[in-house]
Amino acid sequence: MMSSTSDPVENLRTLIRCPSVTPAEGGALDALEAMLKPLGFSIERPVFAQDGTPDIENLYARLGTQGPHLMFAGHTDVVPVGDEAAWSHPPFSAEIESGMMYGRGAVDMKGGIACFAAAVARHIEKNGPPKGSVSFLITGDEEGPAINGTIKLLKWAAERGEMWDACVLGEPTNPDAMGDMVKIGRRGSVSGTVTVSGVQGHAAYPHLADNPLRGIVQVAEALLDPPLDDGTDDFQPTNLEITTIDTGNRATNVIPAKATLAFNIRFNDHWTADSLKAEIEARVAKAAAATHLRPGKSAALRADVAWPTPVSPVFLTRDETLVETVGNAVEAVTGRTPELSTSGGTSDARFIKDYCPVVEFGLVGKTMHMVDECVAVEDLETLTAVYERIIADWFAGAG
Repeated sequence: MMSSTSDPVENLRTLIRCPSVTPAEGGALDALEAMLKPLGFSIERPVFAQDGTPDIENLYARLGTQGPHLMFAGHTDVVPVGDEAAWSHPPFSAEIESGMMYGRGAVDMKGGIACFAAAVARHIEKNGPPKGSVSFLITGDEEGPAINGTIKLLKWAAERGEMWDACVLGEPTNPDAMGDMVKIGRRGSVSGTVTVSGVQGHAAYPHLADNPLRGIVQVAEALLDPPLDDGTDDFQPTNLEITTIDTGNRATNVIPAKATLAFNIRFNDHWTADSLKAEIEARVAKAAAATHLRPGKSAALRADVAWPTPVSPVFLTRDETLVETVGNAVEAVTGRTPELSTSGGTSDARFIKDYCPVVEFGLVGKTMHMVDECVAVEDLETLTAVYERIIADWFAGAG
């Protein structure tokens, strides 16, 4: 008898209709629990909290008690819809038109969850439960601050004796078509600020003041040139982007007291967090020593570097069994040889890699976070077939 969970289209329609805009659960985890329980999964719903952040509901479901153990990870929270009037279909309606299902979260990443649930259901219908264990590790905090979600859910589960041999993360990985790309690692990410201090004064009396914007320009040039590296065998070049320069000054006739530059770096395995921070601090110090806020003044500028957010480390998955299983499954179903890539931003894989090897494969990500986010119904069937093949082949190989 076919399980209702075996249809990825219906699974996704149900999930999209849950307005789980981060940090709200919105009924999405309830819906997923209702899909998995009839398949025999045991399910727990831990809630994590931390001062200054919203409480977050999470879900951990496991089928089986023995190894080997394959985890599927993802998130049901979605970004806000923006201007709802700009959508051609209501963002939580999951309407289908011309073979496309529209809705917030369609590709990022309720679609991946819907397909993996369908793949597990189909595997059970054809073969019985896997010869080992399958689990779902699903958070409601990936699009938010990522404090009370995957990182705490992994720790919570591990403290209860959960151990995983491999993980498939269902983020949308394909740039244009199904089969384009499998993510086998991610660049690291670190953000920082540089504050240059000056002397506030009247714009008509500049000799009585020191404008910190003169110095912040020199610091910006030092950060951007020369490039940090040319890339490595597995990663594209490290990239630093200046994201804002601000003085907090709204008066056009006042020289500001300070200027702050914010930047973000996506870095490859040429760097560690410590070596990269040291390089940035050295560049800033060199620029500060060589720069004066005003010509004729002897004091070099004061520039302070701060690192307000944690570093997301760079990583590469070297588990050949997992990488080959996913790559071969993608090729077998789509007829395309996927690029094994480390491009893009960060994901919850940065937390999972501390517990087991992790590879990412999901839908086409062209419309994620956009108005009219949508997915081809045909792609949902394709992804379900890929996941079903991964389940069968990975357990055969791991066993």
